[in-house]
Amino acid sequence: MVTSRALPWLVAAAALALPPAGSAAQNESIPGVDTSAIPASARAELDRVLEDEFCGCGSPHTLKVCLRSHPECRHSKRLARIALLEAARGVTAAEIGVELGRYEQSFRDPRRSLTPDDRQCSAKAAASVPRAKGTPEDPPPADRPGPVTLVEFSDFECPHCALARPVLEKFAADSNGKVRLCWMAFPLTQHPSSLPAAQAALFARDRGKFWAVHDALFENQTRLSTEVIQELVQKSGLPGAEWKKALAAGTYKEQVETQRAAGVSAGVDATPTLYLNGRKLELLLSPEVLTITVEDELDWQRTHGTWTAAVR
Repeated sequence: MVTSRALPWLVAAAALALPPAGSAAQNESIPGVDTSAIPASARAELDRVLEDEFCGCGSPHTLKVCLRSHPECRHSKRLARIALLEAARGVTAAEIGVELGRYEQSFRDPRRSLTPDDRQCSAKAAASVPRAKGTPEDPPPADRPGPVTLVEFSDFECPHCALARPVLEKFAADSNGKVRLCWMAFPLTQHPSSLPAAQAALFARDRGKFWAVHDALFENQTRLSTEVIQELVQKSGLPGAEWKKALAAGTYKEQVETQRAAGVSAGVDATPTLYLNGRKLELLLSPEVLTITVEDELDWQRTHGTWTAAVR
């Protein structure tokens, strides 16, 4: 059974605000990793991870040695930061090791082929820096990665999707053109209004109002019904009679089911589920995890699939 995905990072973030990587209060024994805000038990688990895991850039050293002797290895710093976040929320060293292994493998596994409708995406991310006026548009250099497409499979009645929405939208907006956020429908059978709500979003998409109706549906998710959905469609400036007719005819039902089927095929087992350039994000969602994994993704593109070249 597919369910909505709980987001315990929201609770953890309220209880523990971790300083950003590179702050002054760093543990001298672990360069680049600030452990000042976590309890001794979490530091002990983190230390076990750094002793057990290997350098992320291919050298035959532990992660801890790599952080000391290879400060240019960006990927190792990101792995250590993930380990810190997980240790801070009480995850054991053994479990963190499994998560890091799964995260590393996700880059090597075949990517899922997802084709979101551009009209269900945020403004297209820029793949290159702005050019001076009059400068011809040359193709981007081979070592300049393109934007990361972040696809979210989501349900309008899923409370965890509602919590994730502002985080994802702010992250994409603040990414300076690195991230394009795309929404795909994944209505859950236990939510009676999620299917008509998804159809309403696609109805609005075809009339240039996708994001307006998308936002209105989430903002009213606790009271969604056929009547409320029609009210929201009309408030967005769309013809209610046309929407009512489209719903009765099932005009958009097949498109919604096609998007849901794409999610099932890709391995969606809960909502929200995220894919970065077709790579499933298994880690718990947070702004810092998104930053880490997008930076890793851009390095992976830049070096054509090898962390080692990313340090040069």
